[in-house]
Amino acid sequence: MTEHAYPTSLGASTPETISLFGHDLAEDLMGSVGFGELAFWLLARRRPTKGEVRVFEAVLVALADHGFTPTAIAARMTWLSAPDSLQGAIASGLLGGGSRFLGVTEDCGRFLADVLAEHAEDRPADDAPDGAWDELALAAVRAQREAGRFVPGLGHPVHKDRDPRTPRLFAIAQEEGLLGPHLRLFAAIGRVHEQVLGRRLPLNGAGVCGAALADLDLPPALLRGVALLARTAGLLGQIAEEQVHPLARDIYLHVDRASTYLDAESEG
Repeated sequence: MTEHAYPTSLGASTPETISLFGHDLAEDLMGSVGFGELAFWLLARRRPTKGEVRVFEAVLVALADHGFTPTAIAARMTWLSAPDSLQGAIASGLLGGGSRFLGVTEDCGRFLADVLAEHAEDRPADDAPDGAWDELALAAVRAQREAGRFVPGLGHPVHKDRDPRTPRLFAIAQEEGLLGPHLRLFAAIGRVHEQVLGRRLPLNGAGVCGAALADLDLPPALLRGVALLARTAGLLGQIAEEQVHPLARDIYLHVDRASTYLDAESEG
């Protein structure tokens, strides 16, 4: 019989022990490693510094919950319909993580990484003055405009002037010495985009989170996963509140009682 090997550097178990990254889970990690640190470690395949943990956890906090967003409403409505399926309620909320909610974190990180890669030969030094970054930002925004695409991370449906998460995450990254090229380019986009778009938009929290995560060298393809990780906690909180102060039935009845019939044939 042919023996098969399935190598992994993550977790493994024996009848007596559980190991993770070669460490004894019970003796070495439990009680010593925070969940944010462990999540970063799992994603990056390296143990983060204290500063990286602070920035990473700030991102998780920033993305956990924003009130009655579509993802929160979906989770509450699913729990109303199937209270025996907590996992279904959480999953329904997570499935709404796309280009308008949560997915912007990945979209912005990818966009910034692509711009920096395209200009790898002539991009500004990390400590270059703002003017050098502004030139690159202008070129990036113009390219998006000419291609008919939105600039990820610009604008917010509620915070029309300033997203309060944005300056705070910039400050935390600055304090930890982790204000890298993605955040610098994102900041420059905030300064110059009005010259191209003709109107001023705020840099949103999801976008700055994507820039910060990219500066932590996390793979762009996993950035949406970080947003979903954060939102999982938020959705669990929404369901916990729904169990104590239910709102989903009121939402359902309001829509149901306010619905009116529209003859499809009369639309044409």
